[in-house]
Amino acid sequence: MAPELEPQREYRYERKFFVDELDAEQAISLVKRHPALFSEIYPPRYINNIYFDTPLLENYTDNVNGSPLRKKARIRWYHELFGPVDSSMLEFKTKEGLMGTKTSYPFPAFDFQNGFSESSLKEGIQSSDLPHQVADYLMAVEPVLVNRYLRWYFATPDRAFRITVDAGLTFYHLNKIDNQFLFRQADRQSIVVELKYDREYDTRANRVSSGFPFRMTRSSKYIQGIERVYI
Repeated sequence: MAPELEPQREYRYERKFFVDELDAEQAISLVKRHPALFSEIYPPRYINNIYFDTPLLENYTDNVNGSPLRKKARIRWYHELFGPVDSSMLEFKTKEGLMGTKTSYPFPAFDFQNGFSESSLKEGIQSSDLPHQVADYLMAVEPVLVNRYLRWYFATPDRAFRITVDAGLTFYHLNKIDNQFLFRQADRQSIVVELKYDREYDTRANRVSSGFPFRMTRSSKYIQGIERVYI
């Protein structure tokens, strides 16, 4: 079980939509034409994640079974996937229904390249300044999945609603030792659109979300990745 962590951000709503009949350009065009006047607020960038889970993939099982409280732990960094990772964040995500929150910690530098192993990552954890309960949790779980995607960022003029559009999803299986990253699964068809907003704007959210012809989903990129590279 993930550690109890403080401080946490306030919970916000996260509505996720799965798009499989449009390409990224078409999905982005619909976002920009939405009556809420979404506009781009940040340049697009690649996001890379290493996800942790127990040997029995308990976090995956909780998410698939729709447990009321769902947790994930990951290391996130941006831009290049392979090479020295000098700036990354350890993130614990907690979701209850449509609401989610995140606790983040700076993660020590590591190398992500051919030959990457669980032991090299955990050596850095042991010598890091992470809180003891966080380090202990990471030592008890395993890095099981890598994913990567390109993300675009949008918001309404008042910043009450934010949208991300993710495309080019790629997943890598992780071994305990000597990863060569030869087993890769790419999903070039699916687009993930996520609408995010604080609690105070929930009364407006149905009107905003109904302005998209997208199918709402509870499935996460982590679930999709595990099912592609393990099952």
